Amino acid sequence: MDNNKIIDKLAEIFDLELSGVIRYTHYSLMIFGANRLPLVDFFKAQATESLSHANLAGEHITGLGGHPPLNINNIKETFKHDISEILNETLSHEKKAIKTYYDLLELIDGKSLYLEEYARSMIGQEELHVMEVEKMLKKN
Repeated sequence: MDNNKIIDKLAEIFDLELSGVIRYTHYSLMIFGANRLPLVDFFKAQATESLSHANLAGEHITGLGGHPPLNINNIKETFKHDISEILNETLSHEKKAIKTYYDLLELIDGKSLYLEEYARSMIGQEELHVMEVEKMLKKN
């Protein structure tokens, strides 16, 4: 198992999850209209979960001898605040997270049951998020 490659991928996950905290907090503030209250709660919950995921990735980084990065610079403001646009941005972010966790799983390649279970668990959670957002985007 190449710890350096795994630490690098975990650092990418750490950044992605921290950017999710900022992204989802921002979205919760920019929701307007009839569905505001349930959507604000949804995005606040997503922000809290992203922080938890970032903490877990950081623990794995330090556990492997690495140093969690402080370079959240890939967050771009689109200035699109229509709910369907926000949900599409959310969907894109969640799909990127799934790919990154799958990349981690590939790097582990059966060499650490603990890290493999972590990656699989995160993939499952992110896939559930994608399914929920896709349902929110469906038109009746």
